[in-house]
Amino acid sequence: MTIEGKRQSIPMTEGPSRAAARSYLRGVGYTKEDLHKPIIGIANTWTEIGTCNVHLREIAEALKEGIREAGGTPWSSTPLPSTTASPWAHRA
Repeated sequence: MTIEGKRQSIPMTEGPSRAAARSYLRGVGYTKEDLHKPIIGIANTWTEIGTCNVHLREIAEALKEGIREAGGTPWSSTPLPSTTASPWAHRA
């Protein structure tokens, strides 16, 4: 199956064997049209409790809009930032 620009995300969203994955993604708000576009991942370490990362949410939102405008589907994820546990990880 060839979908222009979607080489990497085809195994995740196309074909009968991926029906369960598509149903999960549809359940969280992706449309059929979204899933037929290239999926572009965004690792965003935004957090409310880290002054170094608090601004990253706005940047990720702008990035997501740019991906949509370019014909892709943004997929944002927030891995645990290293600053989240730092204030509590040391002993006095």
